[in-house]
Amino acid sequence: MIGEGAERDPEGEPDARRVRSDRLLAVLEPFERVVAVSHVNPDPDSLASMLGIRELIQKCQPGKPVLLTVDGMIARAENRAMVELIPIPLTPVKSVAIDRRTAVVMVDTQPHTGRRSSESDRPLAVIDHHETGGDLEGVLFRDVRTHMGASSTIITGYLLEQKVVVSPQLATALLYGIESETTGYPREASSLDDGALVWLFPRADKELLARIRNPKLPQSHFATFQRALTNAFLYRDLIVAWCGEVTQPDIVAEVADFFVRFDQVNWVLSAGLFEGGLKLSLRSNDLGGEAGEVLREVVGEMGNAGGHDKRAGGLITLADPGEAAAEQALTEVRRRLLGRLGMDEHQGRRLLQDAPRIAAP
Repeated sequence: MIGEGAERDPEGEPDARRVRSDRLLAVLEPFERVVAVSHVNPDPDSLASMLGIRELIQKCQPGKPVLLTVDGMIARAENRAMVELIPIPLTPVKSVAIDRRTAVVMVDTQPHTGRRSSESDRPLAVIDHHETGGDLEGVLFRDVRTHMGASSTIITGYLLEQKVVVSPQLATALLYGIESETTGYPREASSLDDGALVWLFPRADKELLARIRNPKLPQSHFATFQRALTNAFLYRDLIVAWCGEVTQPDIVAEVADFFVRFDQVNWVLSAGLFEGGLKLSLRSNDLGGEAGEVLREVVGEMGNAGGHDKRAGGLITLADPGEAAAEQALTEVRRRLLGRLGMDEHQGRRLLQDAPRIAAP
């Protein structure tokens, strides 16, 4: 990892004095405090990356305050467990005042990609692994490596470069951050992601990791899955599932992850209504499926979308927050997606016929 992060001299030889973490710390040096930000409704990778950045700065620039922020909500049960059990202290980003003495470090996203509720504060540094490129003009430090599976891998590399001792709690967070991004098939991971996992695993708290992986779930979780199963339609090798109104936005992605394991499909689009917006998640099993590009093209002027090769998300803000408007918007998204994938919408059928009912046991 250290060699991969090194700058190169004009002859192309690595310069160990110019590793990326050195440049990041040099950019942050003049500022009195650091505020770490990520995308709306942060996932384990973004949460772990912010936690790792804080550890890096506190060890290398002692006494400098580092504030970790949350934009939106911590929705998924695993994510809530991670924040509560590690723990990860978070401050609502809307309540944080940014002045000229404050450096903003953005992780796991980029400016103006439609993944934040506000773009009013220009980050000093951007660290990301997504293919959805943002507006990096004026950003002094940029470390965007799209061949990596997780931003947590990049942060782990920084900690190694600076010889920072990683606690079991931080190792657990970084391990779970990488794991959550690189599971599934086809894997979006590099040898550096695998190397980080191997290095972090013996340092992680296995009991803590197990508790994060297996959190308790509310009744609404199962109600959403029931509705999605009832309202799932199969078009050749594509499933389109309607979740209805959901209590938290991340469950739309969980539904997509669930359906993509069906052995007859290569694509899944799930959708749900949340706080007046149509939340979308697209999954692909195709190698080179370009899910992020596909969903961005399909959503177009209706809203914002982007993501990875096999996973993408989007949001369409509705003028009318009711289910009727959401279903109308989903109909248009479905029509565009079927056209983009070369499928006939008249060949669609309900995934599951009426399930037989049994007497209560």
